[in-house]
Amino acid sequence: MNNKDLTPFIDHILQEDIREGDHTSLACIPATAMGKARLLVKGNGILAGVELAQQIFARVDDMLQIEVLIEDGTEVKFGEVAFFVEGRKQSILTAERVVLNCMQRMSGIATMTHRYVSELKGLKTQVLDTRKTTPGFRAIEKWAVRIGGGTNHRMGLYDMLMIKDNHHDFCGGITNAILTARKYLKDKNLEHLQIELEVRNMDELQEALEVGQMDRIMLDNFDVPTTRKAVELVNGRFTLESSGGITIETIRGYAEAGVDYVSVGALTHSYESLDLSLKAV
Repeated sequence: MNNKDLTPFIDHILQEDIREGDHTSLACIPATAMGKARLLVKGNGILAGVELAQQIFARVDDMLQIEVLIEDGTEVKFGEVAFFVEGRKQSILTAERVVLNCMQRMSGIATMTHRYVSELKGLKTQVLDTRKTTPGFRAIEKWAVRIGGGTNHRMGLYDMLMIKDNHHDFCGGITNAILTARKYLKDKNLEHLQIELEVRNMDELQEALEVGQMDRIMLDNFDVPTTRKAVELVNGRFTLESSGGITIETIRGYAEAGVDYVSVGALTHSYESLDLSLKAV
């Protein structure tokens, strides 16, 4: 990620944890005491957050030295050491929990993403994340998805139009929603933004195809047989995305039906953090 984007995030999470000072470390450890610690992997999965950890350590104390042994995106096993950090003991202890909080969560997301992506080996379909993310942590979670081999959907409400069921219900139907959205983009000089339309059944899909003027269609809560019918009906005219309750057991069936993307909210809301620990050497 861009350092310009990371700096405010790192400053915020450090301020949240440190405020007036790490009083425990300041009280117990001499300011001049030097030491070394290792990042110990205590589970199996995909490691993520090493690059972020380096930047957090540097923000706390730019004299800390990091020796990276395992890079982001690498499959790791229990007992492996990802990196060593060396320098002022106070600084290492001050950064410890913030580094672990980020890395454990990022590694959990990357691990789950990797599992989903692995299910689609040999197919064209890509695994997408969603906006179902932790407030304030979205950019980091989506970074972890990329590390795990997934693809980011829109980052927020500002970089793509997604006309969901509530939008076209409030707007008076699919046709009106698409046409007013397209007019809005033209009037605001935002025609570079893509429009995605969510449909709930084949009737809505048929209406959407008659209107056109969107870039992607999301097939929401379609089963696999209906997805195959939808792919045949669309016949390559629009990019297709499957969404809604898709699991590790069912994802390949949707991909084999011929959609371009499968979005999985679980990547960022139902993962299990990877157990990591920072231990003094």
